Amino acid sequence: MAGVDLLFGPMLIGVLLNMMLYGAVVTQMCAYYQRFADDPAWIRYFILYLFIVGFGNVVVECGIIFEPLIIRYGTLDAFTISPKLLPGDSILISIVSAPIQIFAAWRIRVITRSFILPGLITLISLGSFASGINMSVKVFLNPEYREFDSFITAATVWLASSAVCDVVIAIGMTHALYTRKTGFSLVDGQINRIIRLTLETGALTAITALVDVTFFLVFPRTSMNFIVDFPLSSLYTCSILAMLNSRDRRKAMDVEEGRTAYNSVKFQSPLHSSN
Repeated sequence: MAGVDLLFGPMLIGVLLNMMLYGAVVTQMCAYYQRFADDPAWIRYFILYLFIVGFGNVVVECGIIFEPLIIRYGTLDAFTISPKLLPGDSILISIVSAPIQIFAAWRIRVITRSFILPGLITLISLGSFASGINMSVKVFLNPEYREFDSFITAATVWLASSAVCDVVIAIGMTHALYTRKTGFSLVDGQINRIIRLTLETGALTAITALVDVTFFLVFPRTSMNFIVDFPLSSLYTCSILAMLNSRDRRKAMDVEEGRTAYNSVKFQSPLHSSN
């Protein structure tokens, strides 16, 4: 296995990056609750769920780096056996990314009135979720660093499927929003802004997941992949908050329904919008 610098250095960097991103999550969450307090209750509770899981993720990752550098400092186990909390990493990422991806599928369903693409996104997301849980089980059962080479297939399936899901969401959402253009510059301007943000956030999460698995494959004897792996959960939460906060409350244009509204931008179910 690699030395201290390549074993614990990337982990420490990943923890610090995740903490900074979580600070951005807190800022965006406060802005969301201030501006969109009239969003459906289940969406507001969903954001609270992401906030709580994100906090748990920060705590777990601090514990991951604290164990080898403080508790087991100077012992052989610190270099041969992975931290006890490490299996929780992929679980926490999965229980954040999968609900966010399914939420995006629901948004596409609202816009397109079709179940085909949302159903495909949901299936890929659930497959990625199951792969993430499988990864955690493998790490728990084989905690020694020398066994990590055997996780290549599990890690590749988990992160690659998550990246594919993000790409499908970005393309599907972009197409769905593009078809809602009305010809009015005020509405179309907001649609174009959301399309750009959708492509940017989707590409960012997908690229991060691919870089994660690439580092794992290219640097198997190090922990280089944790530089991007640890912040992945907060990155997903930032992406959904950025999308929610991108709605223009002042102009109050319901771009996802392709019409104006006189209160604030809201998400509507297909049943409600048809009445």
